Amino acid sequence: MANGGDQGFFLGMTASRRARERRASGGNGQQRGGGTLFNIFPKMVIPVIIYAVVAFMAGPGAMTSELFSVRMVSGADWVLTTGDLLLILGLLVFFIEMVKAAGSGTATILNHGLSMLVFVIALALFLLMEQFATSTFFILMVMALIDTLAGFVVTIVAARRDLAVAD
Repeated sequence: MANGGDQGFFLGMTASRRARERRASGGNGQQRGGGTLFNIFPKMVIPVIIYAVVAFMAGPGAMTSELFSVRMVSGADWVLTTGDLLLILGLLVFFIEMVKAAGSGTATILNHGLSMLVFVIALALFLLMEQFATSTFFILMVMALIDTLAGFVVTIVAARRDLAVAD
């Protein structure tokens, strides 16, 4: 083991030490990227829950109700519906999830597992419940799928980068 076997052990120890130092350098002695509820909680559940509340309270037609319209210079009216507003919220939440996905800690892995659960529940609702068989919910469901897949891919790439050793 005096040849290449020891080198792999020391490379792993060095990568582990660097990861701990990076987490600990969050400032004020607090670890950055820890297992807080904010890091574990999948944010894509927020627009899904809002959709569910609106769909059950007001019916699926509520997503097409007009919030306001703006007369454009071209003479056309641009109409913003409840569903459009919910999709904008979904995109904002999706952006936050993509930024958070760069971590490779236990909280991040748990978040990806819960994100997968959000997608599976959304898929079941889309397929089985009449109130959820709309384009707005389909787009939210696809965003949950992309959040899950991209989260796993980004975490794998980040973990490989953390373990990579410069020549």
